[in-house]
Amino acid sequence: MDGARPAEPRVGRIRGALNPARWTLWRQRGSLISYCFLVEAVALVATAWTAAVVPVHEWDLVVFGVLAALGVLQAELGRQIERVRRLVSDTPHINLTSVWTFAGVLLLPPALVTALVAVLYLHLATRSLARMKRVPPFRTTLNATLVVVTCFSAELVLNRLGIPDMYAALTSGWRGVTAIALAAVAYFLVAAITILPALTITKRTVKAFFGGLGDNLLEVATLCLGLLTALTLATLPALAVAIVPPLLVLHRAVLIKQLEIAATTDEKTGLFNTTGWHLLASRELARAQRSTRSTFGVLMIDLDYFKLINDEHGHLAGDTVLRAVAATIKSAVRDYDSVGRFGGEEFVVLLPDIGPAAVLTVAERIRSAIESLRVEYEDGSRVRVIDALSASIGVATYPDGGTAVERLLQAADKALYRAKDAGRNQVVDGTATA
Repeated sequence: MDGARPAEPRVGRIRGALNPARWTLWRQRGSLISYCFLVEAVALVATAWTAAVVPVHEWDLVVFGVLAALGVLQAELGRQIERVRRLVSDTPHINLTSVWTFAGVLLLPPALVTALVAVLYLHLATRSLARMKRVPPFRTTLNATLVVVTCFSAELVLNRLGIPDMYAALTSGWRGVTAIALAAVAYFLVAAITILPALTITKRTVKAFFGGLGDNLLEVATLCLGLLTALTLATLPALAVAIVPPLLVLHRAVLIKQLEIAATTDEKTGLFNTTGWHLLASRELARAQRSTRSTFGVLMIDLDYFKLINDEHGHLAGDTVLRAVAATIKSAVRDYDSVGRFGGEEFVVLLPDIGPAAVLTVAERIRSAIESLRVEYEDGSRVRVIDALSASIGVATYPDGGTAVERLLQAADKALYRAKDAGRNQVVDGTATA
């Protein structure tokens, strides 16, 4: 069954003090700490300076109290939703505090905006995020500080345009509308720009920090609600509480969407799970059946001797290998191809609008990329390297390989086992024998 055994996955050992990977990790951490201190220093200096030059009136304190109370009320009512959202999603997290902080930008002196951010994030940390190990205190502090810098940037835009607050905008016609719109744009852009240094330092992808279209539309929605909150407090303050119910509905709707995504996503690799991949494959099959010329491919990929990695290096190292292989497969296919994990070390790829010859080319590209992969993981004080990985791949193409999703998977799976029987680390086309 196993055939001739090629070189098994092996590990290279390098002491941590001399290991370039560990040195890079230390340098990244040092740079991130320096960035945190820089942002906090900027926020502190800006707050102290504006507190000295911008007066605070009695009505400002009333508005501050209302915004803080509404923010805390909304957070308390949505506390369980917020905790579940944090647990089920690894996407950039938007906690909806922009509703209150942007309203503060439009209504309050800068120093009180800083105080508002501090109140909201302190409550968030002590209530919604309490005992959640995946949200360390330093990250909450950095996020709050970045929000302060973002708020100051929006305030600066307002002052440069001669519209210091919502009250002035109400009597300035289109000039006031333009100023508030530009302040919202500044808030949105600066919130993104201040994340860029962290992205560069940690070498994470752009999407890991900025998310997709839905994440950014949620941020836009919170800014719009913040604008409406400020408008209400400037005209009919007693109606400000009416903003809380729609905000809670939005909060719950976002949770439902995240749960839907979590239900179709493999937690370990971030790929589609069996359910999610089958849904996409069924849609592609229905689309192909409506066209007499449409073809698509299915790949079944299995890592060779993966059990040896778990046995020798442990399951955590095995998980690291799975994530690295998942990323390798994703990088070897097109953006609109669908990669899933069916459990264990088995992956599946859906390739829409592609012919049989091109499917084999993609499969060979994936096999070669996995063969060249080197995976680093930490083992105590050392960083070890697992290499000599390989994968066996079975291929099936619609319609010659099958006219149903399960038939295509069976054809690809049979081809996969033929690849293993023939010595592994190779691609076998199952379409001709389906």
